[in-house]
Amino acid sequence: MISIPRAFVDWEVLVVDDERDNLEIARRLLVMAGAKVTTSSTGKDALEQIKSNPTRYKFILSDLSMPEMDGWELLYEIKQEPRTQDIPVIALTAHAMIGDRERGIAAGFHNYITKPLDPTKFIRQLINLLKDLPEYASLLDAV
Repeated sequence: MISIPRAFVDWEVLVVDDERDNLEIARRLLVMAGAKVTTSSTGKDALEQIKSNPTRYKFILSDLSMPEMDGWELLYEIKQEPRTQDIPVIALTAHAMIGDRERGIAAGFHNYITKPLDPTKFIRQLINLLKDLPEYASLLDAV
């Protein structure tokens, strides 16, 4: 049994991925960390969920490669809306080539995590990525 820190108790999180297995792994681990998780298998559906309640999510995890609306387009739409532009969006990607991180950050992603997700490290990776945001650091310091 893996030890999952309860870092995200009552945080609302959106996970977007067209791969069912990735979506389910991320959802389960986040729930174990205390999060209230909403999932979406398409960027368009995710955007509708975000628009219906723009201040709901503490952070969003989004796959980059999806049909119809990919993670790049979803990020663009999120960043265009003043009510959602400050929500940290973390890319979930199997594309971990040199320069991909910089390209993602330049586009507006907070950071990225590579797939396949490692259940033993995933929550700790998220904590470390979010700790560099001042408004989240104090919430995650004790974790």
